[in-house]
Amino acid sequence: MTQDPKRHLQEDGDVATDRRIRVHKPRRYKVIVHNDNYTTMEFVVVVLMKFFHKSETEATHLMLSVHHRGHAVAGVFGKDVAETKVQQVVCFAQEHGMPLRLSAEPE
Repeated sequence: MTQDPKRHLQEDGDVATDRRIRVHKPRRYKVIVHNDNYTTMEFVVVVLMKFFHKSETEATHLMLSVHHRGHAVAGVFGKDVAETKVQQVVCFAQEHGMPLRLSAEPE
């Protein structure tokens, strides 16, 4: 007889109880690029290509979404990766004198 790997029998005295282990997928986070009045459109395209591995066409399309809608999702990642990307981009932007703002929000 094969056993379901997610099921465990636990013996409590004389009674065996069936207990299922719940496995949850880790929560995903959206990295959002926010619009501002100072960061150049070209710089946003460079960031999207360099840090989010977008093609020039994809990066341009996302940059225009940021410009017209005020924000756009650059990518969806695990929490640690999303937070690291936000930190890397903000540091890169500061080094280049740009106030580009990103955030990581649960999906």
